[in-house]
Amino acid sequence: MSRREAEALAALPEIPRGSDGPVFAEPWQAQAFAMTLALQERGLFTWTEWADRLAAEIRRAQAAGDPDRGDTYYHHWLAALEKVIVEHGLFSADDLAARHDAWDRAARATPHGEPIVLGREEG
Repeated sequence: MSRREAEALAALPEIPRGSDGPVFAEPWQAQAFAMTLALQERGLFTWTEWADRLAAEIRRAQAAGDPDRGDTYYHHWLAALEKVIVEHGLFSADDLAARHDAWDRAARATPHGEPIVLGREEG
């Protein structure tokens, strides 16, 4: 594990992890984690800011009824990441919504078992 990953894990004690580091149930979770590390490394935010944002997102979800069984952790992670991205001006909320819609359309147009490709719904 790199020093950068170790620092990130130390700042986020509730992150699901095993003896070798973070544990991801699905590839998108690892991708969201990696994007967060990359954006922090580029100085978009500090680990303290990130931990505060993630904790706030988890509290918000719990207040809205999330039973906190652990299976929604990375959904909160992604919601926090999207908010940080918008707050820091990397993308607008409209940009993120449009990208979400494009992925949704592409997924619906993709036959089961095939990779999802953006733009497939248009072809």
